[in-house]
Amino acid sequence: MSAPLVRPTEGRRIGGVCAALARRFGTSATTMRVIFIVSCLLPGPQFLVYLAMWALIPGEKSPRTAW
Repeated sequence: MSAPLVRPTEGRRIGGVCAALARRFGTSATTMRVIFIVSCLLPGPQFLVYLAMWALIPGEKSPRTAW
C-alpha cells in the first residue's frame, strides 16, 4: 500500500511537495526534484501546479514532545 500524500516535516527543501510525491510513489526526493526541474523546461503551468499542490497537500503532523 502506498503512503498517504502529506508533506513531510523532514527531508523537504522548499515546500515539501517533491518529497511528498516521492514518498507516495516510492522513489527518491532527488529524482522527483530532477523531474520537476526538467518539466519546467517544457511549456505549461508546472510552477503554478507546484504552488497549488503546496497549498492543497496537508503538512505532516509533527509528534508532540512532552516536557
